[in-house]
Amino acid sequence: MTGPGTAVEEARREIVRVGTSLFARGYVHASAGNISARVPDGHLITPTDAALGFLEPGRLALVGADGEQIAGDRASKTLTLHRRIYEADPTARFVVHTHSTHLVGLTLAGVWSADDVLPPITPYYVMKVGHVPLVPYHRPGDPRVADLVAERIAAGAANGTPVRAVLLDRLGPVVWGPDAAAALAVLEELEETARLWLLTGRRPEPLPAPALAELRDVFGAAW
Repeated sequence: MTGPGTAVEEARREIVRVGTSLFARGYVHASAGNISARVPDGHLITPTDAALGFLEPGRLALVGADGEQIAGDRASKTLTLHRRIYEADPTARFVVHTHSTHLVGLTLAGVWSADDVLPPITPYYVMKVGHVPLVPYHRPGDPRVADLVAERIAAGAANGTPVRAVLLDRLGPVVWGPDAAAALAVLEELEETARLWLLTGRRPEPLPAPALAELRDVFGAAW
């Protein structure tokens, strides 16, 4: 049986592994971005201004369910946002925020719409990512962003189209999932689709309605 202590140590290793992978592949740079995981009775989150490519397991911030820090270096200034995502989506167990180049560039060049930052131009974007709303610019760590993201999650759940990610204007994506692999799959497909759309001059048309309906019927895509 896995106890709380073991679960926390496993989450520490997973956060470090993910941070190292994101840095090595160019998804994060310098001290930009943050990662968290839900653990028994609280959360683990990367420290403020930590370089994700060089994380140390023992320095990750352990935070109780009440939001009070228990151990580690000072928690990321986005802690409030991470906690609200976990509260709003009970299935979320891993959250990643990066300043991925093409997604930040997308907010500078202009998103497709405020409710869908990218058009559904590929089937895997529809199946793996779904609707991604734009969150208007607020300074890094502004707690008002947490309210806006929670509202988007609630609206998606009410419509039967769960939100797995949002894009913070000029800051980058925040993605989440039931585990690290699921969250990374959303991030990677989202960044690649932004890259494709920008590389093609934002000209491709969305998949037609019959194609979207087929993806819903055959694969259960939430679009």
